[in-house]
Amino acid sequence: MTKNLSQATKDQIKDLIVETVKKQKPETAKQLIQIMQQRHSVPAEQTTKLLTELENENLLQFTKPQQHTPTTAKTYVTSKNAALYWTIIALAAATTTAVFTIPETATPIIYLRQPLGIIFVLFLPGYAFIKALFPSKIPIKTNSQELDTIESIALSIGMSLALTPIIGLILNYTPWGIRLTPITLSLLALTTVFATAAILREHQSKDTQTTQTNPT
Repeated sequence: MTKNLSQATKDQIKDLIVETVKKQKPETAKQLIQIMQQRHSVPAEQTTKLLTELENENLLQFTKPQQHTPTTAKTYVTSKNAALYWTIIALAAATTTAVFTIPETATPIIYLRQPLGIIFVLFLPGYAFIKALFPSKIPIKTNSQELDTIESIALSIGMSLALTPIIGLILNYTPWGIRLTPITLSLLALTTVFATAAILREHQSKDTQTTQTNPT
């Protein structure tokens, strides 16, 4: 029921404004002014004045939508959004360091090379490649998040199994041949290149999505 506010006091109108905001949840001050004018016959000038007083008293606050500020690729790479990128680089670098610094006779440290080597050869190149192709999400429909994760891992392993022999085939026709050092350095370079391409494409993709969601 519309209230007759012709004789209402200023405090009563303020209370009505606060109550209207809680119940109607207008997104802007303009919408609130229209609601007060249409439903409660409160003049727009009066609502505007009292709304300013309420905001100054910290009893009511309309927050403006955040404007999207594009971030540079450098800023994105150094932010927490790039944690996965730096994890890939760290694992690849750790494996390379272990291969060249840990001797065969250094037990039990030598056993550290095995899990790192498996991840380095059978997962990282393919995973970085898949992320470079699909920075946002792999376009495969799944019924749950768990299946999506399993399929990502399976695709990464399969792609690594495809890339590693190609690297060996290419090295076979070079002066370096198929030896430990050139293979390790080639996998390191390949993983780094794909991971860098992936993080740059991810930054571009998120930047574009945010711009479309919050147009200026």
